[in-house]
Amino acid sequence: MTSHQADRPRGSGRPRGAAGPGYARDDRTGRAPRGGRPPSDPARQAAYEAIAAVHRDDAYANLVLSDILRDMGLSGRDAAFATELTYGTLRALGTLDLIVADAAGRDVARIDPPARDALRLGAYQLLHTRVPAHAAVNQTVDLVRSVAPGAAGFANAVMRTISETSFEDWIAKLAPAYDEDPVGNLSVVHNHPQWIIRAFSEALGGDLDDTARLLIEDNQAPTVHLCARPGRAEAVELADEVGGQPGAFSPYAVYLNGGSPRELAAIHDGRAHVQDEGSQLVAAALLAAPIEGRDTRWLDLCAGPGGKAGLLGSIAASRGAEVTAVEVAEHRARLVEHATEGMPVTVLPMDGRSVGRDPDLPEESFDRVLVDAPCTGLGSLRRRPEARWRRQPSDLPALTKLQRELLVAALRAVRPGGLVAYVTCSPHQVETQVTVTEGARRSGVEADFVDARTLLPPGMPKLGPGPTVQLWPHRHGTDAMFLAVLRRTA
Repeated sequence: MTSHQADRPRGSGRPRGAAGPGYARDDRTGRAPRGGRPPSDPARQAAYEAIAAVHRDDAYANLVLSDILRDMGLSGRDAAFATELTYGTLRALGTLDLIVADAAGRDVARIDPPARDALRLGAYQLLHTRVPAHAAVNQTVDLVRSVAPGAAGFANAVMRTISETSFEDWIAKLAPAYDEDPVGNLSVVHNHPQWIIRAFSEALGGDLDDTARLLIEDNQAPTVHLCARPGRAEAVELADEVGGQPGAFSPYAVYLNGGSPRELAAIHDGRAHVQDEGSQLVAAALLAAPIEGRDTRWLDLCAGPGGKAGLLGSIAASRGAEVTAVEVAEHRARLVEHATEGMPVTVLPMDGRSVGRDPDLPEESFDRVLVDAPCTGLGSLRRRPEARWRRQPSDLPALTKLQRELLVAALRAVRPGGLVAYVTCSPHQVETQVTVTEGARRSGVEADFVDARTLLPPGMPKLGPGPTVQLWPHRHGTDAMFLAVLRRTA
Protein backbone atom coordinates (compact mmCIF):
# COMPACT_ATOMS: atom_id res chain seq x y z
CA MET A 1 0.00 0.00 0.00
CA THR A 2 1.34 3.43 -0.90
CA SER A 3 1.51 6.09 1.79
CA HIS A 4 -1.32 8.18 0.43
CA GLN A 5 -3.78 5.34 0.93
CA ALA A 6 -3.43 5.26 4.69
CA ASP A 7 -6.25 7.66 5.65
CA ARG A 8 -8.69 6.66 2.92
CA PRO A 9 -11.95 4.72 3.37
CA ARG A 10 -11.98 1.45 1.47
CA GLY A 11 -14.55 0.72 -1.23
CA SER A 12 -16.13 -2.58 -2.17
CA GLY A 13 -18.03 -4.14 -5.02
CA ARG A 14 -17.72 -3.46 -8.75
CA PRO A 15 -18.55 -0.39 -10.84
CA ARG A 16 -21.50 -0.39 -13.14
CA GLY A 17 -20.77 -2.62 -16.14
CA ALA A 18 -17.41 -3.82 -14.80
CA ALA A 19 -16.23 -7.39 -14.96
CA GLY A 20 -13.79 -9.39 -12.90
CA PRO A 21 -10.54 -8.94 -14.87
CA GLY A 22 -10.02 -5.50 -13.33
CA TYR A 23 -9.23 -7.05 -9.99
CA ALA A 24 -5.58 -7.36 -9.06
CA ARG A 25 -3.71 -10.33 -10.43
CA ASP A 26 -0.92 -12.26 -8.77
CA ASP A 27 1.48 -10.52 -11.19
CA ARG A 28 2.09 -7.16 -9.46
CA THR A 29 4.89 -5.90 -11.64
CA GLY A 30 2.83 -3.39 -13.59
CA ARG A 31 4.60 -4.25 -16.82
CA ALA A 32 2.68 -4.36 -20.07
CA PRO A 33 1.98 -7.91 -21.27
CA ARG A 34 3.57 -8.98 -24.52
CA GLY A 35 1.36 -8.89 -27.54
CA GLY A 36 -0.82 -6.08 -26.20
CA ARG A 37 -2.07 -3.61 -28.77
CA PRO A 38 -0.12 -0.33 -28.57
CA PRO A 39 -2.13 2.76 -27.63
CA SER A 40 -2.71 5.35 -30.33
CA ASP A 41 -1.13 8.36 -28.60
CA PRO A 42 2.64 8.43 -27.92
CA ALA A 43 2.47 11.31 -25.39
CA ARG A 44 0.02 9.40 -23.23
CA GLN A 45 2.11 6.26 -23.61
CA ALA A 46 5.20 8.16 -22.45
CA ALA A 47 3.35 9.54 -19.45
CA TYR A 48 2.02 6.09 -18.57
CA GLU A 49 5.47 4.52 -18.79
CA ALA A 50 6.90 7.19 -16.49
CA ILE A 51 4.10 6.87 -13.94
CA ALA A 52 4.34 3.08 -13.99
CA ALA A 53 8.12 3.23 -13.47
CA VAL A 54 7.68 5.54 -10.47
CA HIS A 55 5.30 3.09 -8.80
CA ARG A 56 6.87 -0.15 -10.01
CA ASP A 57 10.56 0.67 -9.66
CA ASP A 58 10.60 3.60 -7.19
CA ALA A 59 12.00 5.66 -10.07
CA TYR A 60 12.29 9.44 -9.98
CA ALA A 61 9.89 11.06 -12.40
CA ASN A 62 12.28 13.72 -13.65
CA LEU A 63 14.94 11.15 -14.52
CA VAL A 64 12.79 8.42 -16.01
CA LEU A 65 10.57 10.75 -18.06
CA SER A 66 13.56 12.42 -19.66
CA ASP A 67 14.89 9.05 -20.79
CA ILE A 68 11.48 7.94 -22.06
CA LEU A 69 10.97 11.10 -24.10
CA ARG A 70 14.40 10.70 -25.65
CA ASP A 71 13.91 7.01 -26.40
CA MET A 72 10.51 7.68 -27.98
CA GLY A 73 11.80 10.66 -29.95
CA LEU A 74 9.20 13.02 -28.50
CA SER A 75 9.76 16.77 -28.48
CA GLY A 76 7.84 20.01 -28.70
CA ARG A 77 4.13 19.81 -27.95
CA ASP A 78 4.11 16.03 -27.51
CA ALA A 79 6.90 16.20 -24.93
CA ALA A 80 5.20 19.10 -23.15
CA PHE A 81 1.89 17.20 -23.02
CA ALA A 82 3.57 14.06 -21.72
CA THR A 83 5.34 16.12 -19.05
CA GLU A 84 2.11 17.80 -17.97
CA LEU A 85 0.31 14.45 -17.73
CA THR A 86 3.13 12.80 -15.79
CA TYR A 87 3.74 15.50 -13.23
CA GLY A 88 0.09 16.44 -12.93
CA THR A 89 -0.99 12.85 -12.29
CA LEU A 90 1.74 12.29 -9.72
CA ARG A 91 0.92 15.52 -7.87
CA ALA A 92 -2.79 14.75 -7.78
CA LEU A 93 -2.38 11.09 -6.95
CA GLY A 94 -4.04 11.10 -3.55
CA THR A 95 -7.28 12.68 -4.72
CA LEU A 96 -7.25 10.80 -8.01
CA ASP A 97 -7.07 7.56 -6.08
CA LEU A 98 -10.04 8.58 -3.96
CA ILE A 99 -12.04 9.30 -7.09
CA VAL A 100 -10.96 6.14 -8.93
CA ALA A 101 -11.74 4.04 -5.85
CA ASP A 102 -15.20 5.54 -5.53
CA ALA A 103 -15.96 5.09 -9.23
CA ALA A 104 -14.59 1.55 -9.21
CA GLY A 105 -16.28 0.53 -5.97
CA ARG A 106 -13.01 -0.79 -4.57
CA ASP A 107 -9.77 0.49 -3.13
CA VAL A 108 -7.08 1.21 -5.72
CA ALA A 109 -4.83 -1.35 -4.00
CA ARG A 110 -7.17 -4.02 -5.39
CA ILE A 111 -6.86 -2.83 -8.99
CA ASP A 112 -4.24 -4.39 -11.27
CA PRO A 113 -1.15 -2.10 -11.26
CA PRO A 114 -1.13 -1.46 -15.05
CA ALA A 115 -4.85 -0.68 -15.12
CA ARG A 116 -4.54 1.39 -11.96
CA ASP A 117 -1.84 3.68 -13.37
CA ALA A 118 -3.72 4.05 -16.65
CA LEU A 119 -6.89 4.99 -14.76
CA ARG A 120 -5.01 7.54 -12.68
CA LEU A 121 -3.69 9.08 -15.90
CA GLY A 122 -7.14 9.04 -17.49
CA ALA A 123 -8.82 10.55 -14.44
CA TYR A 124 -6.29 13.38 -14.45
CA GLN A 125 -7.13 14.16 -18.06
CA LEU A 126 -10.85 14.18 -17.32
CA LEU A 127 -10.66 16.36 -14.24
CA HIS A 128 -7.64 18.62 -14.71
CA THR A 129 -7.11 19.21 -18.44
CA ARG A 130 -9.04 20.47 -21.44
CA VAL A 131 -8.92 17.07 -23.11
CA PRO A 132 -12.49 16.28 -24.26
CA ALA A 133 -14.14 13.64 -22.11
CA HIS A 134 -14.72 11.23 -24.99
CA ALA A 135 -11.05 11.45 -25.97
CA ALA A 136 -9.85 10.90 -22.40
CA VAL A 137 -12.14 7.89 -22.01
CA ASN A 138 -11.29 6.31 -25.37
CA GLN A 139 -7.55 6.86 -25.08
CA THR A 140 -7.51 5.45 -21.55
CA VAL A 141 -9.42 2.35 -22.61
CA ASP A 142 -6.98 1.90 -25.51
CA LEU A 143 -4.09 2.27 -23.09
CA VAL A 144 -5.55 -0.28 -20.68
CA ARG A 145 -6.18 -2.64 -23.58
CA SER A 146 -2.45 -2.47 -24.39
CA VAL A 147 -1.14 -2.95 -20.83
CA ALA A 148 -3.90 -5.04 -19.19
CA PRO A 149 -6.10 -6.40 -22.00
CA GLY A 150 -8.59 -8.15 -19.76
CA ALA A 151 -9.43 -4.95 -17.90
CA ALA A 152 -10.55 -2.81 -20.86
CA GLY A 153 -14.26 -3.14 -20.05
CA PHE A 154 -13.61 -2.39 -16.41
CA ALA A 155 -11.61 0.72 -17.37
CA ASN A 156 -14.37 1.91 -19.70
CA ALA A 157 -16.94 1.66 -16.89
CA VAL A 158 -14.73 3.45 -14.37
CA MET A 159 -13.81 6.26 -16.75
CA ARG A 160 -17.42 6.86 -17.77
CA THR A 161 -18.45 7.00 -14.11
CA ILE A 162 -15.73 9.55 -13.38
CA SER A 163 -16.72 11.64 -16.39
CA GLU A 164 -20.30 11.99 -15.14
CA THR A 165 -19.23 14.21 -12.21
CA SER A 166 -17.23 17.45 -12.24
CA PHE A 167 -14.06 17.78 -10.23
CA GLU A 168 -15.71 20.27 -7.90
CA ASP A 169 -18.56 17.84 -7.22
CA TRP A 170 -16.12 14.99 -6.63
CA ILE A 171 -14.33 17.14 -4.04
CA ALA A 172 -17.62 18.05 -2.40
CA LYS A 173 -18.50 14.36 -2.18
CA LEU A 174 -15.17 13.01 -0.94
CA ALA A 175 -13.53 15.76 1.14
CA PRO A 176 -14.51 16.16 4.79
CA ALA A 177 -15.96 19.53 5.74
CA TYR A 178 -13.27 22.10 6.49
CA ASP A 179 -14.96 23.19 9.71
CA GLU A 180 -15.00 19.62 11.01
CA ASP A 181 -11.63 18.39 9.72
CA PRO A 182 -9.51 21.18 8.21
CA VAL A 183 -6.42 19.02 7.65
CA GLY A 184 -8.47 16.25 6.07
CA ASN A 185 -10.16 18.77 3.82
CA LEU A 186 -6.87 20.36 2.75
CA SER A 187 -5.45 16.90 2.08
CA VAL A 188 -8.16 16.05 -0.45
CA VAL A 189 -8.48 19.51 -1.98
CA HIS A 190 -4.73 20.12 -2.35
CA ASN A 191 -3.32 16.62 -2.75
CA HIS A 192 -0.96 16.28 0.20
CA PRO A 193 -0.85 13.55 2.84
CA GLN A 194 -2.21 14.72 6.16
CA TRP A 195 1.05 14.21 8.06
CA ILE A 196 2.86 16.54 5.66
CA ILE A 197 0.17 19.20 6.02
CA ARG A 198 0.51 19.03 9.80
CA ALA A 199 4.29 19.39 9.51
CA PHE A 200 3.93 22.40 7.20
CA SER A 201 1.36 23.98 9.50
CA GLU A 202 3.62 23.57 12.54
CA ALA A 203 6.53 25.19 10.69
CA LEU A 204 4.22 28.05 9.67
CA GLY A 205 3.13 28.70 13.22
CA GLY A 206 -0.20 26.87 12.94
CA ASP A 207 -1.55 29.24 10.27
CA LEU A 208 -3.77 27.01 8.11
CA ASP A 209 -4.56 29.80 5.65
CA ASP A 210 -0.85 30.25 5.01
CA THR A 211 -0.46 26.49 4.86
CA ALA A 212 -3.15 26.34 2.17
CA ARG A 213 -1.24 28.94 0.14
CA LEU A 214 1.86 26.75 0.40
CA LEU A 215 -0.07 23.66 -0.72
CA ILE A 216 -1.43 25.55 -3.72
CA GLU A 217 2.08 26.62 -4.69
CA ASP A 218 3.36 23.07 -4.23
CA ASN A 219 0.93 21.97 -6.94
CA GLN A 220 2.17 24.47 -9.52
CA ALA A 221 4.69 23.46 -12.14
CA PRO A 222 7.91 25.19 -11.02
CA THR A 223 10.10 27.35 -13.20
CA VAL A 224 13.47 25.84 -14.03
CA HIS A 225 16.27 27.79 -12.32
CA LEU A 226 19.81 27.97 -13.62
CA CYS A 227 22.90 28.91 -11.65
CA ALA A 228 25.36 31.07 -13.57
CA ARG A 229 28.72 29.89 -12.29
CA PRO A 230 30.79 32.81 -10.97
CA GLY A 231 33.86 33.47 -13.06
CA ARG A 232 32.32 31.60 -15.99
CA ALA A 233 29.04 33.39 -16.59
CA GLU A 234 27.08 36.44 -15.46
CA ALA A 235 23.40 35.99 -14.69
CA VAL A 236 22.24 38.93 -16.81
CA GLU A 237 24.21 37.80 -19.84
CA LEU A 238 23.12 34.19 -19.37
CA ALA A 239 19.49 35.28 -19.14
CA ASP A 240 19.81 37.07 -22.48
CA GLU A 241 21.50 34.05 -24.03
CA VAL A 242 18.83 31.55 -22.96
CA GLY A 243 15.82 33.83 -23.30
CA GLY A 244 15.19 33.85 -19.56
CA GLN A 245 15.36 36.44 -16.81
CA PRO A 246 17.64 37.06 -13.83
CA GLY A 247 16.47 35.61 -10.52
CA ALA A 248 14.73 37.66 -7.87
CA PHE A 249 17.27 37.14 -5.09
CA SER A 250 20.35 35.08 -5.91
CA PRO A 251 22.94 37.00 -7.95
CA TYR A 252 23.61 33.75 -9.84
CA ALA A 253 20.03 32.73 -10.62
CA VAL A 254 18.36 32.72 -14.04
CA TYR A 255 14.75 31.70 -14.60
CA LEU A 256 14.07 29.75 -17.78
CA ASN A 257 10.87 30.60 -19.63
CA GLY A 258 10.60 27.17 -21.21
CA GLY A 259 12.42 24.50 -23.12
CA SER A 260 14.77 21.81 -21.95
CA PRO A 261 17.89 22.92 -20.06
CA ARG A 262 19.69 19.85 -21.43
CA GLU A 263 19.85 21.56 -24.80
CA LEU A 264 21.52 24.75 -23.56
CA ALA A 265 25.11 25.43 -24.59
CA ALA A 266 25.82 27.00 -21.19
CA ILE A 267 25.03 23.68 -19.52
CA HIS A 268 27.18 21.67 -21.89
CA ASP A 269 30.23 23.91 -21.60
CA GLY A 270 30.08 24.22 -17.79
CA ARG A 271 29.11 27.87 -17.52
CA ALA A 272 25.89 27.04 -15.68
CA HIS A 273 24.00 24.24 -14.04
CA VAL A 274 20.40 23.60 -13.07
CA GLN A 275 19.82 24.53 -9.42
CA ASP A 276 16.91 25.94 -7.47
CA GLU A 277 17.47 29.54 -6.40
CA GLY A 278 16.99 28.57 -2.75
CA SER A 279 19.86 26.09 -2.96
CA GLN A 280 22.05 28.83 -4.43
CA LEU A 281 21.12 31.21 -1.61
CA VAL A 282 21.92 28.85 1.25
CA ALA A 283 25.25 27.77 -0.27
CA ALA A 284 26.27 31.37 -0.91
CA ALA A 285 25.23 32.33 2.63
CA LEU A 286 28.04 30.19 4.04
CA LEU A 287 30.52 32.27 2.06
CA ALA A 288 28.90 35.63 2.92
CA ALA A 289 29.69 35.48 6.63
CA PRO A 290 32.93 37.24 7.64
CA ILE A 291 35.70 35.09 9.02
CA GLU A 292 38.98 35.98 10.72
CA GLY A 293 42.25 34.44 9.68
CA ARG A 294 42.74 31.75 7.07
CA ASP A 295 39.91 31.25 4.59
CA THR A 296 41.20 28.79 2.01
CA ARG A 297 39.91 25.35 3.06
CA TRP A 298 36.22 24.67 2.51
CA LEU A 299 34.36 21.41 3.00
CA ASP A 300 31.13 20.18 1.42
CA LEU A 301 30.30 17.24 3.67
CA CYS A 302 27.35 15.80 1.67
CA ALA A 303 28.19 16.89 -1.84
CA GLY A 304 26.13 14.69 -4.18
CA PRO A 305 24.93 15.28 -6.82
CA GLY A 306 27.15 18.36 -7.00
CA GLY A 307 25.08 21.50 -7.47
CA LYS A 308 26.27 23.27 -4.34
CA ALA A 309 29.80 21.92 -4.79
CA GLY A 310 29.78 23.42 -8.28
CA LEU A 311 28.82 26.82 -6.93
CA LEU A 312 31.31 26.65 -4.07
CA GLY A 313 34.03 25.50 -6.45
CA SER A 314 33.36 28.37 -8.86
CA ILE A 315 33.64 30.93 -6.07
CA ALA A 316 36.67 29.17 -4.56
CA ALA A 317 38.53 29.57 -7.86
CA SER A 318 38.26 33.36 -7.61
CA ARG A 319 39.14 33.48 -3.90
CA GLY A 320 42.18 31.22 -3.95
CA ALA A 321 40.39 28.58 -1.88
CA GLU A 322 40.07 24.82 -2.27
CA VAL A 323 37.00 22.69 -1.70
CA THR A 324 36.92 19.15 -0.36
CA ALA A 325 33.69 17.50 -1.49
CA VAL A 326 32.65 14.35 0.37
CA GLU A 327 30.03 11.94 -0.97
CA VAL A 328 29.44 8.46 0.41
CA ALA A 329 27.68 6.99 -2.65
CA GLU A 330 30.14 6.21 -5.43
CA HIS A 331 27.77 6.99 -8.31
CA ARG A 332 26.92 10.35 -6.73
CA ALA A 333 30.60 11.03 -6.13
CA ARG A 334 31.14 10.60 -9.86
CA LEU A 335 28.37 13.14 -10.49
CA VAL A 336 30.17 15.58 -8.19
CA GLU A 337 33.41 15.03 -10.11
CA HIS A 338 31.62 15.81 -13.35
CA ALA A 339 29.88 18.88 -11.87
CA THR A 340 33.15 20.35 -10.57
CA GLU A 341 35.44 19.53 -13.47
CA GLY A 342 38.13 22.18 -13.87
CA MET A 343 37.50 23.64 -10.40
CA PRO A 344 39.71 23.54 -7.29
CA VAL A 345 37.60 20.71 -5.88
CA THR A 346 38.80 17.36 -4.53
CA VAL A 347 36.11 14.69 -4.36
CA LEU A 348 36.37 12.07 -1.63
CA PRO A 349 34.05 9.03 -1.91
CA MET A 350 33.60 8.45 1.80
CA ASP A 351 31.21 8.89 4.70
CA GLY A 352 31.20 12.45 6.02
CA ARG A 353 30.84 11.12 9.56
CA SER A 354 34.43 9.83 9.42
CA VAL A 355 35.83 13.23 10.46
CA GLY A 356 38.72 12.63 12.84
CA ARG A 357 39.00 8.97 11.87
CA ASP A 358 40.28 9.51 8.32
CA PRO A 359 43.46 11.45 7.51
CA ASP A 360 41.70 13.25 4.66
CA LEU A 361 39.16 14.66 7.13
CA PRO A 362 41.10 15.82 10.18
CA GLU A 363 39.37 17.70 12.97
CA GLU A 364 39.63 21.49 13.26
CA SER A 365 41.10 21.79 9.76
CA PHE A 366 38.46 23.53 7.63
CA ASP A 367 37.46 27.18 7.56
CA ARG A 368 33.94 26.79 6.20
CA VAL A 369 31.80 23.63 6.17
CA LEU A 370 28.54 23.00 4.37
CA VAL A 371 26.25 20.23 5.62
CA ASP A 372 23.52 19.77 3.01
CA ALA A 373 22.05 16.89 4.96
CA PRO A 374 19.99 14.04 3.48
CA CYS A 375 16.36 14.70 4.38
CA THR A 376 12.77 13.89 3.49
CA GLY A 377 12.84 16.42 0.65
CA LEU A 378 9.48 17.87 1.69
CA GLY A 379 10.72 21.27 0.59
CA SER A 380 10.96 20.28 -3.07
CA LEU A 381 7.57 18.66 -3.63
CA ARG A 382 6.95 20.98 -6.59
CA ARG A 383 9.87 19.41 -8.42
CA ARG A 384 9.51 15.84 -7.14
CA PRO A 385 5.77 15.24 -6.99
CA GLU A 386 6.10 11.54 -6.24
CA ALA A 387 7.98 12.29 -2.99
CA ARG A 388 4.85 13.41 -1.16
CA TRP A 389 3.35 9.94 -1.51
CA ARG A 390 6.61 8.03 -1.15
CA ARG A 391 7.80 9.56 2.12
CA GLN A 392 6.31 8.48 5.46
CA PRO A 393 6.69 9.64 9.07
CA SER A 394 8.58 6.42 9.78
CA ASP A 395 11.42 7.79 7.59
CA LEU A 396 12.20 10.53 10.11
CA PRO A 397 14.01 8.73 12.95
CA ALA A 398 16.79 7.30 10.77
CA LEU A 399 17.14 10.54 8.80
CA THR A 400 17.30 12.81 11.83
CA LYS A 401 19.87 10.54 13.47
CA LEU A 402 22.02 10.80 10.34
CA GLN A 403 21.50 14.59 10.21
CA ARG A 404 22.66 15.02 13.81
CA GLU A 405 25.70 12.84 13.24
CA LEU A 406 26.70 14.81 10.14
CA LEU A 407 26.29 18.12 11.95
CA VAL A 408 28.43 16.82 14.82
CA ALA A 409 31.09 15.80 12.29
CA ALA A 410 30.96 19.22 10.65
CA LEU A 411 31.40 21.05 13.95
CA ARG A 412 34.41 18.89 14.68
CA ALA A 413 35.85 19.43 11.21
CA VAL A 414 35.70 23.23 11.35
CA ARG A 415 38.46 25.16 13.08
CA PRO A 416 37.76 27.58 15.95
CA GLY A 417 36.49 30.78 14.41
CA GLY A 418 35.23 28.91 11.35
CA LEU A 419 31.68 28.49 10.12
CA VAL A 420 29.26 25.62 9.58
CA ALA A 421 26.10 25.95 7.49
CA TYR A 422 23.47 23.29 8.16
CA VAL A 423 21.01 23.01 5.28
CA THR A 424 18.01 20.82 4.55
CA CYS A 425 15.45 20.86 1.77
CA SER A 426 12.67 20.29 4.30
CA PRO A 427 10.70 22.57 6.61
CA HIS A 428 9.82 19.74 9.00
CA GLN A 429 10.84 21.08 12.39
CA VAL A 430 12.26 17.74 13.50
CA GLU A 431 14.71 17.98 10.58
CA THR A 432 15.44 21.66 11.11
CA GLN A 433 15.22 23.30 14.53
CA VAL A 434 15.32 20.08 16.56
CA THR A 435 18.18 18.54 14.61
CA VAL A 436 20.39 21.61 14.61
CA THR A 437 19.83 22.27 18.32
CA GLU A 438 20.41 18.65 19.32
CA GLY A 439 23.37 18.24 16.97
CA ALA A 440 25.11 21.31 18.35
CA ARG A 441 24.47 20.16 21.92
CA ARG A 442 25.78 16.63 21.33
CA SER A 443 28.88 17.74 19.45
CA GLY A 444 30.74 18.80 22.59
CA VAL A 445 31.96 21.79 20.56
CA GLU A 446 31.30 25.37 21.62
CA ALA A 447 29.49 27.22 18.85
CA ASP A 448 27.18 30.21 18.51
CA PHE A 449 24.42 30.78 16.00
CA VAL A 450 25.04 33.46 13.39
CA ASP A 451 21.96 35.40 12.29
CA ALA A 452 21.47 33.78 8.89
CA ARG A 453 19.12 36.56 7.76
CA THR A 454 22.10 38.92 7.43
CA LEU A 455 23.79 36.48 5.05
CA LEU A 456 21.01 36.56 2.47
CA PRO A 457 20.48 39.31 -0.11
CA PRO A 458 18.91 42.49 1.31
CA GLY A 459 15.22 42.94 0.68
CA MET A 460 14.21 39.30 0.99
CA PRO A 461 10.76 39.27 2.65
CA LYS A 462 9.45 37.24 5.58
CA LEU A 463 12.66 35.67 6.81
CA GLY A 464 11.32 35.27 10.32
CA PRO A 465 12.83 36.22 13.69
CA GLY A 466 16.17 34.46 13.12
CA PRO A 467 18.78 33.31 13.77
CA THR A 468 17.82 30.50 11.39
CA VAL A 469 15.99 31.01 8.10
CA GLN A 470 13.24 29.01 6.42
CA LEU A 471 12.59 29.76 2.75
CA TRP A 472 9.20 28.92 1.21
CA PRO A 473 7.81 28.37 -2.29
CA HIS A 474 4.80 30.62 -1.66
CA ARG A 475 6.86 33.41 -0.10
CA HIS A 476 10.14 33.36 -1.99
CA GLY A 477 9.52 31.26 -5.10
CA THR A 478 12.20 28.80 -3.99
CA ASP A 479 12.21 25.31 -2.61
CA ALA A 480 11.57 25.25 1.15
CA MET A 481 15.23 25.37 2.17
CA PHE A 482 16.24 25.65 5.82
CA LEU A 483 19.48 27.37 6.82
CA ALA A 484 21.31 27.55 10.14
CA VAL A 485 24.83 28.97 10.42
CA LEU A 486 27.06 28.32 13.44
CA ARG A 487 30.46 29.77 14.29
CA ARG A 488 32.76 27.54 16.31
CA THR A 489 34.07 29.55 19.25
CA ALA A 490 36.51 27.08 20.76
